[in-house]
Amino acid sequence: MNRKNFIYLTGMGIGGAMLKGIPVIGAPISVEQALGGGIDVALKKRMADVALTAARAKGATYTDVRIGRYLRQFVVTREEKVQNVVNTESFGMGIRVLANGCWGFAAVDKLDNDSIAKAATAAVAIAKENARIQSEPVQLAPQKGYGEVSWKAPIEKNSFEVPIKDKVDLLLKVNDTAMKAGSNYVTSIIFSVNEQKYFASSDGSYIDQDVHRIWPTFYATKIDTKTGKFQTRNALSAPRGLGYEYLTPSDSEKIKGMPTPLYRDRYDMIEDAGFAGAQGGEKIAAKSVEPGKYDLVLDPSHLWLTIHESVGHPTELDRVLGYEANFAGTSFLTLDKWKSGKFNFGSKNVNIVADKLQKGSLGAVGYDDEGVKCGRWDLIKDGVLVNYQTIRDQAHIIGLNASQGCCYADSWSDVQFQRMPNVSLQAGKTPLTQNDMIKNVEKGIYIVGDSSFSIDQQRYNFQFSGQLYYEIKNGKIAGMLNDVAYQSNTQEFWNSCVGVCDQSDYRLGGSFFDGKGQPQQVSAVSHGSATARFNGVNVINTARKI
Repeated sequence: MNRKNFIYLTGMGIGGAMLKGIPVIGAPISVEQALGGGIDVALKKRMADVALTAARAKGATYTDVRIGRYLRQFVVTREEKVQNVVNTESFGMGIRVLANGCWGFAAVDKLDNDSIAKAATAAVAIAKENARIQSEPVQLAPQKGYGEVSWKAPIEKNSFEVPIKDKVDLLLKVNDTAMKAGSNYVTSIIFSVNEQKYFASSDGSYIDQDVHRIWPTFYATKIDTKTGKFQTRNALSAPRGLGYEYLTPSDSEKIKGMPTPLYRDRYDMIEDAGFAGAQGGEKIAAKSVEPGKYDLVLDPSHLWLTIHESVGHPTELDRVLGYEANFAGTSFLTLDKWKSGKFNFGSKNVNIVADKLQKGSLGAVGYDDEGVKCGRWDLIKDGVLVNYQTIRDQAHIIGLNASQGCCYADSWSDVQFQRMPNVSLQAGKTPLTQNDMIKNVEKGIYIVGDSSFSIDQQRYNFQFSGQLYYEIKNGKIAGMLNDVAYQSNTQEFWNSCVGVCDQSDYRLGGSFFDGKGQPQQVSAVSHGSATARFNGVNVINTARKI
């Protein structure tokens, strides 16, 4: 997460999030009930029906309603002190309509009958005004109603039910462990999110969902007092769609000959802090890389970000169509490349899927924010571009009869739009471990963890760096390197992929705060892979010369 997002999100907690109204449908209920999750599904359905009825009466041909309660918690420590504990809570309703072939949207946090009806009326009025300048009507893909259904994240331990003291104790132990191992400064954080979302539509769906996410992380810095040089080693955790059980260490693994442990569905934060404390000093002492061509062996803790930027974003159909051009660019994966059916995105080892159902992933839900039942599909098959990511009003553009379920809004007060599903590189089918892969590399670099990156407006030319770099000589890890970044373009890079380890090495990484849109919204998305090899990639030296 970048500094801007961190300051914004922690600043949200000052004073807390306050409700402005009391939900009143039939019989009054208290604000305390609303904030405490006391609004049952039956009451949410009655609230939604008020909006659906009012919108239809004003001329809406389609309406969807999202009632959301959003909980966010940030526990932050530094060295031996607690820096911040932030809890935010938000509750309200967003109403989206189609009228005269155009979208309209309004949101309200005072949920009595009159306020809901007025918001629905406003949404329809906005749609009709927008239609005056719209060039062609919205084409909404058909969607059957599911009636009353529900989905819950398969968590074992709700992070919000864990006492703050337990989280603080863990974080302070993390800091102490890193400092005893050699770090001078350590900041550690646990982010927790719970989205309680209710969706209703004029298609006949009433969907109740309970989504949980967690991200434990830290930043451990080592300073060489003699030279003034310093290095930071960030946590190798991945944010996950899990509960607090993620922080119960049970499956960390240290593979012989490899320098770091692997974390899958459990993360040992204290163990990782110990490695980080020692590796800060190793990073300072590491030799600076010689620029040139190298075979890269990329760990999933690093490769997830390259997948996110060079595959996830350019296969978003709204970006392909130019809707994001003013903010974060377009995409080189234009429709003509897809229509050809043979655009060479990467080597035959590159099989990339979109998946909204993967257990424990950040993007896992049962239904998206348009009430579409989520699924799984190919984006890149045997190196060829075969599909994109779509929502209901985009599906017809690429000849689909239904949405792929990629719609999301980061709160009830924001309009939903196309967001990335989990996008992952599939593991190889031939048995292949990290050690097997490395023993066949003569001149290479093994890269662990994510760091800075740069990519152009078409998601084509890029540069990535990591947390840890290890030189590979004649099939063996030969020591740590420093000042490493690799440069390539998306097509060249993925065509250099000569191998992917098997499923036993598959792990998830991901982004907890992926920004998109204006006004900006954030979403969370996972990217999985096994360790992969890329031959002949250009590596530069990033050291500053004074």
